[in-house]
Amino acid sequence: MIFKNVNELSNKTEKSFFIEQIQVYIRLVEVYCEKNNIEFEHDVKKIPLEELKSIGLIKNENELDELRKVATKNYDDFIAAAAFASVHRKEIGSCLNMLYNSERKILQKKAEKKHNLTLVDFFCGAGGLSLGFLQEGFNVKLANDIEDVCIQTYKYNHPELPTSKLIQGDIKQIVDHVEDYIDEEIDIVVGGPPCQGFSEANRQRVIDDPRNKLYKYFVQAVERIAPRVVVMENVKGMLKVADQVVEDYESLRIKKNGKVYSYKVEYRIINSQNFNVAQSRDRLIYIALRNDLMAEKNIAPADIFDEIEKSCKKHKTFILQDALDFIKPLEAPRVKNMNEVDSETTGKKIDVNRYDNNEYLSLINMGRSVPYVFNHKARYLSDVNYEIYKRLNPGDDATDEKIVDIMPYAHRNHCFKDKYYKLYSDRPCRTITAHLRMDCHSHIHPTQIRALTPREAARVQSFPDDYLFWGAYLKTYMQIGNAVPPMMARGIAHIIKKYL
Repeated sequence: MIFKNVNELSNKTEKSFFIEQIQVYIRLVEVYCEKNNIEFEHDVKKIPLEELKSIGLIKNENELDELRKVATKNYDDFIAAAAFASVHRKEIGSCLNMLYNSERKILQKKAEKKHNLTLVDFFCGAGGLSLGFLQEGFNVKLANDIEDVCIQTYKYNHPELPTSKLIQGDIKQIVDHVEDYIDEEIDIVVGGPPCQGFSEANRQRVIDDPRNKLYKYFVQAVERIAPRVVVMENVKGMLKVADQVVEDYESLRIKKNGKVYSYKVEYRIINSQNFNVAQSRDRLIYIALRNDLMAEKNIAPADIFDEIEKSCKKHKTFILQDALDFIKPLEAPRVKNMNEVDSETTGKKIDVNRYDNNEYLSLINMGRSVPYVFNHKARYLSDVNYEIYKRLNPGDDATDEKIVDIMPYAHRNHCFKDKYYKLYSDRPCRTITAHLRMDCHSHIHPTQIRALTPREAARVQSFPDDYLFWGAYLKTYMQIGNAVPPMMARGIAHIIKKYL
């Protein structure tokens, strides 16, 4: 469930997300009223008890005092928003459903009844891989990540998955008793385990470096679950150990249900722009097929890759401008510590979408007309950086002569060449990375004097406009940069499901 009962909040992090959920609820009611020219009356005289129970914050009237204590200054606005929603739920429609435990239970029951293909997602992050497979009809049965903010983002945007099957924690705490979470056959395990130890000086196999232990736990999870297919995603730098990864998978011998299962593995580097994503992003993808599936379908991993690459040939190449169209122009805040503050000029965490879709947006939004846009907020710019952004032309970087007199890192241009880079609008965007949380100088908007907003970065990554990234402003960049583009995942899932 999205909300915990107010009396069950056990730590500071849970209370922080609880308050953020209340704030999002309030804001969604406000933007609904704004979009439909309705006056939002802040009437707190009548407490909408049944509405609060349906949301899942309280079980009875006695818990209102605790709700007031936890919600603090948000309490009156939240009660007013809930009271408004209780009267106008039919008109509001599904706008608030993600924030109602009662509505999420309905979605989860529907998902249980569907006999869809089953999926487990380790290192799920904000949910890009899961989303792409979900859009192709897969049903997530278990997802896991160690980052609390990623779990919160995943939880909100994937209401079909019961909270008990979305596990925050280290994979090593799950792998030895994964059967406690899964009681059925799993078609596919996906994930992108971080692999950091690529030092060639290591006398052992590079993949056995202790820093790559998370990859080892991923392989162990595959061994315990024995899915029919495995899709593992990683950075191109892992190519140097690719053959060692193949060796690990192909040495597995799994005894299950009176049979012995093994895997055949293939790997290739594929680029997201070949999957209709407005971004050039090379990723190393491994596909492993179980021996019985290969025999039954007369198929090998190489055949799957060939078919994926063939399907990409009919896709269109989209450019950055396709992702930047049909969204409100913004100005960068010029005062520090304003990233979390909403305003008309610098953007809002949740705002009315007053624009149509273009071809690219229609693809990422699955043909839907999305009434609200999330996380479109410009980032603070100092006077020096504002001037640098202003002087640069698309394609210019930190070595450009136009900024040599004010460039603060000029003495380190040999290693910081891309410290500042203004993007081209007429070609696919350069790779969106988690490093954006640090400064965003590497992704300067091509026509406005600011960096890409989290929403623009999410569009480049092919997330729908109503995919809400939770947590502190800078952490939204981290979540987006680490994600697998959903449309890339969708393209892979589309081919694989034909053989399941």
